[in-house]
Amino acid sequence: MQERLLFIISPPRAGSTLLQRMLGSHREIFTHPEPHLITPLAYLGYYDLVDKAPYDHINAAEAMQLFVSRLPRGEADYLDALRAYADTLYGRMLAPSGKRYFLDKTPAYTLVLPFLTRLYPRARYVVLTRHPLAVASSYANSFFDGDWHAANRFNPVVSRYVPAIARVLRDPPQHLCQIGYEDLVRDPRAALSRVCSFLDLEFQPEMLSYGEHYTPAPGGRGDPIQVDQHTRAVDSFVDSWRSELARDAMKLAIAREIVDGLEPDDVRLWGYAHANLLPAADGGAPARGPRRLNAFLLQRRIMLALKHNIRERPHGKLVQRLRYYCNVLLRE
Repeated sequence: MQERLLFIISPPRAGSTLLQRMLGSHREIFTHPEPHLITPLAYLGYYDLVDKAPYDHINAAEAMQLFVSRLPRGEADYLDALRAYADTLYGRMLAPSGKRYFLDKTPAYTLVLPFLTRLYPRARYVVLTRHPLAVASSYANSFFDGDWHAANRFNPVVSRYVPAIARVLRDPPQHLCQIGYEDLVRDPRAALSRVCSFLDLEFQPEMLSYGEHYTPAPGGRGDPIQVDQHTRAVDSFVDSWRSELARDAMKLAIAREIVDGLEPDDVRLWGYAHANLLPAADGGAPARGPRRLNAFLLQRRIMLALKHNIRERPHGKLVQRLRYYCNVLLRE
């Protein structure tokens, strides 16, 4: 399977769902919404372990280390076993399609890249980067109703993903192609042609109008907001984060903290100059207009409203009580 696997590596909110649907429109590429096959394998105890599990994961990790050390080929045998598991699932999902590549787009893989590239050193990797503050803005606006403080406190995506991707760019696997989100939306033909060349595939114009040629599987994870509203890549709001920061001093202060925490060389590998990350005083691009409310955004707003200070509000106590009874009922 190694030569038939294609991984999109990117942070959340960097256009990976857009790129997945574009590439998934190619007649030789099959894809499926974020399968998350690899992440659990990285935390079985040999390479890393979870913080909590319904079994003694500390003892299990120690036992795993000892067991693997006694295998004839040690770690290589362990990787063979994990690869056999993943190969079976990838292969059986890909086989009915008759296509050449299986495309896995799961942003969480970025945080276990050393393990993934060790597991699949000969797979193809497309690294998609986007301006770090554009990522922060999109994450806050998509999941936290524009609250940069809450978004960064919940998941500091920029400070986690910039160094993780920089590491793989600094020491790349055998097959790696890097493209920028801004290039993808401004000149999708050129960006996709480069990816197709990297994959030894012919460019197909159908990829440009992905909305007419790609039907996403129901219930999959990914971008539930922007990608479904368009049938082609659009660059109308590629720099809207600049005016957002220019209008809000508090968000700008958070953005400055984010930038200050980044290593300049990591940012350079992403394709940007660390000194120029913060927006100019003129505010840049025009502000994004009112976001069209859809079922996902409505759900997020309701959840955020209910979650706010939940432990101090009456319904929080009700939720905790319900959780207690559910735990009792589900206890073996």
